[in-house]
Parts: sequence; C-alpha cells; structure tokens
Amino acid sequence: MQLKYSVFPLGAVLIWAGNTVVSKMSAGLIEPAAISFYRWLLAGLILTPFLLKPVWRQRRAIQPHLPKILVLALLGMVLYQSLAYFAAATSSATSMGMIASLMPLLTLLLSSLFLREPPTWGTLIGGVLSLLGLMILIGKGHPMQLFEHGVVFGDILMLLATAAYALYGVLLRKWALPIASWHLLYLQIWIAVVLLFPPFLLAPYSPVTAANLPLLLYAAIAASIISQILWMNGVAHMGASHATVFMNLFPIFTVIIAVVALGESVHSYHAIGGGITLVGVLLAQMLKQRIVRPAV
Repeated sequence: MQLKYSVFPLGAVLIWAGNTVVSKMSAGLIEPAAISFYRWLLAGLILTPFLLKPVWRQRRAIQPHLPKILVLALLGMVLYQSLAYFAAATSSATSMGMIASLMPLLTLLLSSLFLREPPTWGTLIGGVLSLLGLMILIGKGHPMQLFEHGVVFGDILMLLATAAYALYGVLLRKWALPIASWHLLYLQIWIAVVLLFPPFLLAPYSPVTAANLPLLLYAAIAASIISQILWMNGVAHMGASHATVFMNLFPIFTVIIAVVALGESVHSYHAIGGGITLVGVLLAQMLKQRIVRPAV
C-alpha cells in the first residue's frame, strides 16, 4: 500500500526538480521579477473559480491570521522562488539542486530554535558533514579557496532561498493555522502577487514570448498546482515523515534533468560535495538520539 501511494510524493519531487532546471532555463529569457509575478498571478487565476467562494465564506475566521499568512507568503512564495530565479543567472542547475537538498537539515536546525526541539546527534554530525560537502561544492573541489577567490553569487542566493523555505516550513508547523491547506495556499498566492507587483513594475520590461511561455506555464501549473496536489495526497496517505523521505531524491532528479535538458557537465566535486551533503542530510534524519537528555 505504501508503494502504491509513493507515486504522489515521487511525482511532486520530480516536478520540483524540473522547476529548478526551468529556473535556469529562464535566465536570459525573462526577468526574474517578471516570471515570479506572472507565475503566481496565473496560478491564482487558475485556482480562483474553485477557491474564491469557500475562502470568502471563511473570511471572518481567516482575518485574525492574516499577518502570519503574509509572513508565510513572503518566505515561501516570494523570497524562495524569486531568489532562485536570480540565482539561476550565475549558478548551475546542478549546484542549485544540491544546495536545495540542505532544506531538510536546515528545517531540523531551525526547529531547534523556533520549536524548542532538543538537538540530536544526527543534526550535529549531519550539519558538520553537510557544511563540508557544501564547501567542496561551492568551492568547486577546493573549499579553502573560498577564502581567497570568493564564491559564485548565485550559490549564495540559492542557499538563502533554501533557508527561507526551511523557515517557512518551520513556521507553518509552529503556527498550525486553523485553515484548510488549499485555502491557505490560495491566500498566500494572492498575497505574493501583491508583494511581487512593485518589483515587477520597477524591473526592466520583460514580456511573455513564445520562448518563455512554456517555462512560465510549467512554473505556474506544474510546480505551483499539480505538485501541491501530489504532495498533499502523499502526505494524506503516507504521513508527513514518510513523504518527506522522498525529498532526498531531489538533487539526484535535478542533476539527471540538468544533464539531459541543459547538457550540464557533472564534475567530480559535484559528486563528492553533493554526496557528502546528502549523507549529512540522511544522518540528520536518521539519528534521533538527543544530545542532552530531558530532565526527569
């Protein structure tokens, strides 16, 4: 039965990996501020016939939570994807996917701070290993050269984007807003549209063309709507902990798609740095023993 339902989270992760490659493909074809705005605007318009009326009926219950929904929209919809689009200008899709694989580890670290969850040996050891792997990856096999030659700016932006989304997940769990998942998603989308409108106006004019329209449609429909349907079904049938395990396949899917679709080369430092990072993330998820035992 678990195997039967694994198609849901597997499909969602595959779409998200494809979206990382789409972000890279959009560089030079459309301004980051433009694709961010168009993406959520289109997703919001598609969902409106299905969700506007039920959300409007719940407006009195939703109103007290609007400040928190605004923060969630800023972190998950605006900062994460916008920073990823800007990162794509200088970072490779392969590197972006591997950096994004740190999200489960960053979520555990932030949970220790915001949810007061005691740190585990897995978080500590996994964090050190993942940091080493990240230094090898960003330093292109020479981590000590980071201090001499600096880093690719896009890699830093992708790391910030990943941290923003990890914080989004932690706050989503901490606040546990009494709002249906689809209603919450719909509200975040339209708040994101409002927040992204000023940057869209200030950015250089970037129209929708035949070249960038398929990328925009993928981001708005596949990555914003279909993936959510798949992921929510996966969580409903398998549970959040089992579904989250599939996120470890994200960097692998991203690398495969980037090689096939973009012709990117996979170097030894990708394999070594990415492999060490992935091992660190897996250890953080598997080793649950607390460093400090709770007082009796």
